[in-house]
Amino acid sequence: MVCRIPEELPISEAKKPSATRPVISARRSYSEADVREMASRYRTWGRWGDDDGRGSTNYVTAETVRAAAALVRTGEVFSLSIPLDRTGPNRGRPGSARVNPQHVMYKHGGDLLADWDNAGHGMQSTDDGIYMPLQAGTQWDAFCHVFFDGQTYNGQGPQTVTGQGASRNAITEVVETTTGRGVLLDVARYFEVPWLEPEQAIQDVDLAACAQAQGVEIGEGDFVLVRTGHMARRRQEEFWGDYAAGPAPGLGLSACDYLLPRKVAGIASDTWGLEVVPCESLPEVKFGMHVVLLVNAGVLIGEIWDLDALAAACASDGRYDFMLCAPPLSVTGAVGAPLNPIAIR
Repeated sequence: MVCRIPEELPISEAKKPSATRPVISARRSYSEADVREMASRYRTWGRWGDDDGRGSTNYVTAETVRAAAALVRTGEVFSLSIPLDRTGPNRGRPGSARVNPQHVMYKHGGDLLADWDNAGHGMQSTDDGIYMPLQAGTQWDAFCHVFFDGQTYNGQGPQTVTGQGASRNAITEVVETTTGRGVLLDVARYFEVPWLEPEQAIQDVDLAACAQAQGVEIGEGDFVLVRTGHMARRRQEEFWGDYAAGPAPGLGLSACDYLLPRKVAGIASDTWGLEVVPCESLPEVKFGMHVVLLVNAGVLIGEIWDLDALAAACASDGRYDFMLCAPPLSVTGAVGAPLNPIAIR
């Protein structure tokens, strides 16, 4: 694979590294041929059978779950999801159906007060509902979320996703295989910055250096969580601003060369798209990392995960692995689904 490596992105004067601070690698540029070669090299189609829809979450076994449970020492519990409400990051951008969740009350306290002669006695209830795009908040992408050359994971065609939903590779395939060992790679803290800048790409060597500095090893069946600090920045500076679909730091395509040989089950981050935006494979291939991970390697992609509180706890005692319980909502035929991932230390 031949990569074209341009100059490093500028860093603001306020965040220029000191002489001893590690420096993030430069962005790289990948052609369509490069992406196709990487996709072919990491393709797992047929490894677990022609009808498999679990992909690399097949690496999660009873043994890996038991080992993950043994990581629980303090009993600290961290929710890694953002709230599902109208104040989320989705701003109804043109061409997108994704809006923030709309929580509505079907029956509330005012209804009880209006009928207080009856409601003031005995048991009464309130009731509510929600409308939301399934990928409007913290979520997993299902494998059928992305097609390349007319195929999605395990060679399934577009006829498998109809107006009724997905008949293959739906998110329901992985509801029982998304609990195991989680590993946090706190890249922002490793580079000694509150957050990475939009368009900065995290390369394979950056992940390796971060893992080494944290004293953690990534193994088969692990769920790798990559913290860039981007969510914290948008919350602090712009009340989400262009968080959804805007420029973002994230994984460069070379991160696949570090993570995929280790047989990880899933990769999640605190950004809206996991990979760096604009992507390193543009304009020739749209979202090249999604093509490699979802379509070919069968590795789950998690987006919009809130990792800040967990990162602070990991930094406080130097333990960066934990038990992760991250099953998606079991929505029949869904091409992605929300979840409330729980890290237990």
